[in-house]
Amino acid sequence: MWRRKHMPRIAYISPKTMTAARHPGKSRRARWVLLGLVLGCGISTPRAAWAVDEPTVANTHSGLAISGFDPVAYFTDGAPKLGRPDMELTQGGAVWRFRNEGNRTAFAENPEIYTPRFGGYDPVAIARGASVPGHPLVWAVVGQRLYFFYSDAARADFIADPGRIIDAATRKWPDVTRTIGR
Repeated sequence: MWRRKHMPRIAYISPKTMTAARHPGKSRRARWVLLGLVLGCGISTPRAAWAVDEPTVANTHSGLAISGFDPVAYFTDGAPKLGRPDMELTQGGAVWRFRNEGNRTAFAENPEIYTPRFGGYDPVAIARGASVPGHPLVWAVVGQRLYFFYSDAARADFIADPGRIIDAATRKWPDVTRTIGR
């Protein structure tokens, strides 16, 4: 019994939660055809659109950023909405999901607007010098930027004085980023 209780948990990914890029059913030929179409049509991504270089909270097993929620929906719908597995975009080392093509395009053109500030880490924790991933269901949009929080209490502290916390988190963010992933 002791062994079972202390054995590491294994996370299994179902095809529903697996990113399309990792889905075993994807064929190599389909990827090459898509790449050929993109290159042949002259479609390109503006260089500035991929300039976001903050560490981003992403699931280590699936690669999904913000648990598969559509980052643009927080602005357009005023609520967290799950993205679709067939509407994905890889950016900043994470896979982002979107509800529709319009949201995916908006994100691709302006990731610096739609990517959660501080990569999805809780700004209240960052202001204290710690990296604590925020939860996509505990959020706020302030100053046209999206913020995630670890708890409702952290969100309430932030809402009470967002300017002070954003300033403190901005000052501490370079030091905190050095500890992420260690």
